[in-house]
Amino acid sequence: MNILFLTMYNFRSFSDSGIYEDLMREFVKNGHRVFAVSPTEKRNGERTNIARQGDGFSLLRVRTGNLQKTNIIEKGIATVRVAAQFTTAIKKHFRGVKFDLIMYSTPPITLVDTIEYFKKRDSARTFLLLKDIFPQNALDIGVLNKRGLKGVIYKYFRKKEKNLYAISDHIGCMSEANKRYVSDNNPETAEDKLSVVPNGIEPKDVSQTSDEKTRMREKYGLPQDKTVFVYGGNLGKPQDIPFVIECFKRLKTNKDAFFFIVGDGTEYGLLEEFVETERPENLKVMKRIPRDDFDGMVASCDVGMIFLDHRFTIPNYPSRLLSYMQAGIPVLACTDPNTDVGKDIASNGFGLWCESNDSEKFCDVVNDMIKSDLKAMGERAKKYLDENFTVAESYKIIMEQLAKGTEK
Repeated sequence: MNILFLTMYNFRSFSDSGIYEDLMREFVKNGHRVFAVSPTEKRNGERTNIARQGDGFSLLRVRTGNLQKTNIIEKGIATVRVAAQFTTAIKKHFRGVKFDLIMYSTPPITLVDTIEYFKKRDSARTFLLLKDIFPQNALDIGVLNKRGLKGVIYKYFRKKEKNLYAISDHIGCMSEANKRYVSDNNPETAEDKLSVVPNGIEPKDVSQTSDEKTRMREKYGLPQDKTVFVYGGNLGKPQDIPFVIECFKRLKTNKDAFFFIVGDGTEYGLLEEFVETERPENLKVMKRIPRDDFDGMVASCDVGMIFLDHRFTIPNYPSRLLSYMQAGIPVLACTDPNTDVGKDIASNGFGLWCESNDSEKFCDVVNDMIKSDLKAMGERAKKYLDENFTVAESYKIIMEQLAKGTEK
């Protein structure tokens, strides 16, 4: 098949590691040709170009407005314009290619016009990889509401969301809770469109010897004699950084734990200000580390952390979980009660979970983790990843769903 893959993710190379790069490689490995399309934001100074091309794949990077780490007005305008920019670029750079399958991930939901155009032009099948549920997620945390100007914006995006579900022949949800939510809140969406396609990666060995762990901790100023809790990822409103700070305030005097936060986002400044003002001895924050260091850094730590705002009614399932599992470290999930990620972690014995509205409880869970058999938990995390969250399994599920669609 010729597969058109549309994403707002910063897709740079088919050789990189990540849920999208790994999945697309799996398609190429199985004899398909992938035409991936990804944005390059205005701030990068790049023009629209074919960035990578090889045996079985092509990567088109399309110049767009600034979509990340900007104000809501600029982001909104840029997001609305993306579909037209993608359509124009695909027609120009992939001229003469007939697509058999169009795959796309959310966010955003505004690519519906691009999908509809190429679906109609090529009689292609369409497969949505549902990675977030917008605009409800923005409504949950107060970025949007149902009144005034923000209400108009909400209704616009909700209509786009429904159009996207309607144009999709198949919708792959991240978890059972995710699937139930879509079904319950969009009754017009046919049940047989929905399936569970978990986030998946191509697992690699990132294990480290004790000497390598020591050197990595020295490099990033992490203590050798404490349980190191690491968070790597976005630091925005979905993580409820004010609550995270409240937790760290309570843990300032904890002599057995150390917290290392690596990430960037709209709320990073709040964490930075807390560190500068309070000067906690057991907390370090960094915006970024070299990409090549990230997996090794995670493997040198003891526990991975996930944070989600307690107000979420949608069941998120953060892909960052997979980095921790690949590293063979257990996970502490502090989330809303609607997602099943924390319950999956706890029930399968590779971490602990608490709700993200009780900082005292979070501190108790930190102490429980310190006292736990972290090595055994980490081994269970790696085993569960290998059995449930691989791109080989994701590919198998997708192809089974496509086969069912052909049988109709």
